[in-house]
Amino acid sequence: MTTFPASLLILNGKGADNALLRDAVMQLRDEGVEIHVRVTWEKGDAERYIDEARRLGVATVIAGGGDGTINEVATALIHCQGDDIPALGILPLGTANDFATSAGIPDEPDKALKLAIAGNDIAIDIARVNDKTCFINMATGGFGTRITTETPEKLKAALGGISYLIHGLVRMDTLKPDRCKIQGENFTWQGDALVIGIGNGRQAGGGQQLCPDALIDDGLLHLRIFTGEELLPALFNTLASSDGKENLVDSVSPWFEVTAPHEMTFNLDGEPLSGKTFRMEILPAALRCRLPPDCPLLR
Repeated sequence: MTTFPASLLILNGKGADNALLRDAVMQLRDEGVEIHVRVTWEKGDAERYIDEARRLGVATVIAGGGDGTINEVATALIHCQGDDIPALGILPLGTANDFATSAGIPDEPDKALKLAIAGNDIAIDIARVNDKTCFINMATGGFGTRITTETPEKLKAALGGISYLIHGLVRMDTLKPDRCKIQGENFTWQGDALVIGIGNGRQAGGGQQLCPDALIDDGLLHLRIFTGEELLPALFNTLASSDGKENLVDSVSPWFEVTAPHEMTFNLDGEPLSGKTFRMEILPAALRCRLPPDCPLLR
């Protein structure tokens, strides 16, 4: 792999003591591959490291972490100006790894690193919210978002995805839908939403397929609403990933606008954003990303 250009790995601090990753980096370096490693400590580090990466002239900036880390690096890359902007590589090290899993990125650090360095870079979309914040995977709102945020880590580790359903049933006393209006291109819906998924990618919350047909290179956002008129059935359909169509509203559009009479919170790849109005729009082909040749998120 000595013919491949240099890369810079931006590693979430939580993964700094990963022995398998350290071995993978050292092995590639022994083979002559130039890999710079930087560890994040606080918000804003990714942007500074990308500035450094451009000064170093690397071809790829690799995001090592979960969906939040990937999103932070991707957002910083699309804000870069000029030529020779590095491509994004992905090293999944988070708890959920929803975007990496959907994209077919290998779990093993050595395989993921090789893909991030040697894979073909492909132009993909990213979504922007209120002309500022971005997400590469999905924006989720409603009770399902609160469940995935509040479910204890020990319960997740012991039971996996079903832990969200169990915790949701325990928290039935707080189950309240969000009354809102959602508009898109040739689309309008108004009512009580238990869960809202607006996806560039397909899954969130550790494997919940909220937008199962989404693609990252089609110039569209995919919307799925789990309506809250019948709360208990909707909760089961949402958190147990039922194939039934009860309580479902779907749409696709280059943009969606969500308005509510009360404050709502959307989870943007792990980062919460609260407010009463959210304008989400796709930025087509805004980012180059190194993905497997059989990536299921591509047309």
